[in-house]
Amino acid sequence: MKFRPCIDIHNGKVKQIVGGTLQDTGNQAKENFVSGQDAAFYAELYKNAGLKGGHVILLNGKDSEYYEATRSQALKALGAYPGGLQIGGGVCPENAEDYLNAGASHVIVTSYVFKNGQLSWENLHEMEETVGKEHLVLDLSCRKKNNQYFIVTDRWQKFTDVPVTLEVMEKLGTHCDEFLVHAVDVEGKANGIETELAALLSDYTQHPITYAGGVGSMKDIELLRKYGKNRLDVTVGSALDLFGGTISFETLKNL
Repeated sequence: MKFRPCIDIHNGKVKQIVGGTLQDTGNQAKENFVSGQDAAFYAELYKNAGLKGGHVILLNGKDSEYYEATRSQALKALGAYPGGLQIGGGVCPENAEDYLNAGASHVIVTSYVFKNGQLSWENLHEMEETVGKEHLVLDLSCRKKNNQYFIVTDRWQKFTDVPVTLEVMEKLGTHCDEFLVHAVDVEGKANGIETELAALLSDYTQHPITYAGGVGSMKDIELLRKYGKNRLDVTVGSALDLFGGTISFETLKNL
């Protein structure tokens, strides 16, 4: 298990939000923390700590009045830590290479590949051809429906018909370098991890997986280590002291 840091950007500011409350309409979200520092500040911090593979997420859609401000912050972060951060949020073949050229090690993709509620193999192959398998992270962020986890898209607002299963991950894993999985129903709440999801993800061993969602204490980290069989990396948002929480960054960076 390794700690993967994050920089979530919404309406041009570094924030921690409750994931399930994010809405395109009115650019709204329930906020846990709004930083007075810019994205480059956090990128420098992670760089100085020697932490690689963290993710920068743009939480505004392209039609938002705040999109350019959010994108500008993201590019500042990539410029401050070239090769150290991944980027996601509205990534498609038209902009993916720009992000890599700006310093991203990987691009993170959900909505372009899981299109209109379904997995588009055509779009996945196009992304893979554009950036190369070695630069592609697939975001399998998911919510539970009918007692099963399904991938959700469009800033976690729309369910797809694609379940999160070992079979699906093994198929997708031949086209990417890593997976990022947000447990959306607990994202930003810092009140416990989805142990069932962690156990499911732990069965996949071919590529790194970063789990995000619900971590509120070091006890949750240990639960994730247990249910994830020490195979899952972890990101911590709202519970991190950098973002107003109680878990020490100094402790986590040495996981």
